Amino acid sequence: MAGLNVSIAFFFLVVGVCQGLRRLSKRLLSPGAYGCLARELAGSLQLCTSCLELRMLLEIGPWGGGFGPDVVLTLLFLLFALHGASFDGASANPTVSLQEFLLLESNLTATAAKLLAQAAGVGTGWAVTKLYWSWELTHFHLIQNLIASECSSSIRTSLHHAAFVEGTCSFLFHLVLFKLCRSHPIYRVPALAATVTFLTYIAGPFTGAFFNPALAAVATFPCSGNSFWDYVQVYWLGPFAGMLAALLLYQGNIPRLFQKNLLYSQKSKYKIPKARVGAHVEDNEPCRKRKGQKSSSEPRA
Repeated sequence: MAGLNVSIAFFFLVVGVCQGLRRLSKRLLSPGAYGCLARELAGSLQLCTSCLELRMLLEIGPWGGGFGPDVVLTLLFLLFALHGASFDGASANPTVSLQEFLLLESNLTATAAKLLAQAAGVGTGWAVTKLYWSWELTHFHLIQNLIASECSSSIRTSLHHAAFVEGTCSFLFHLVLFKLCRSHPIYRVPALAATVTFLTYIAGPFTGAFFNPALAAVATFPCSGNSFWDYVQVYWLGPFAGMLAALLLYQGNIPRLFQKNLLYSQKSKYKIPKARVGAHVEDNEPCRKRKGQKSSSEPRA
């Protein structure tokens, strides 16, 4: 249990450091630079370090610490709730940034800056976590250092099934994100945390349930067992396809590519009541008759 307490302290330390980085960069940088660079970098750093430590606890905890997956899932829910409350609008997820671009909410330059910041954030998070593990503060980290060079792929099913699983997780996550985008944070944050926890519980045994291309790149790409192209299909193309499917289902179109709604018929916002139109026509008929009568009474040439 002492090892678990050290990991929990590490989580709080990372969140505190990233929160300080966000506040400092918000004071020093312009709103545009903060939103596209500093905020995404801090969020990706926070997400990467937390998820790598959680993944280590999930793999070593059952036989090295005597606790089951329920402890890790509880920590996952609490961490994602804390992430949602502290991210300050950052996505730390390339598919979400690409979704904003396709929805015309972000231009090409801002989207590219966000993707670069996310890559830098997860890369820094991976380096920081490796350094932290090398100190071997607990027996978990000692075991992790011993098996780090022999890590295996998180894909534990066929390649097509793994891509389908990651795509489905991304599809469901983005649907929930669409539904809750305008909700109050007090409802949105725990709902998203519960969604991530549920998807991790269901899909974790098959692919690790990353549905985040940046996070998957540092967590499982270096491991043996599959080729680089296999990882690209499962952890990059799968989540991107799931995001596109969710966008089409929710919006009916992709605004960046075409405006026509492919799934839903667009009805006019203003409707003319038929009953009133009929009554208006009936009211005009006596006037027309009176005009007709007046014209018929006129002397003919």
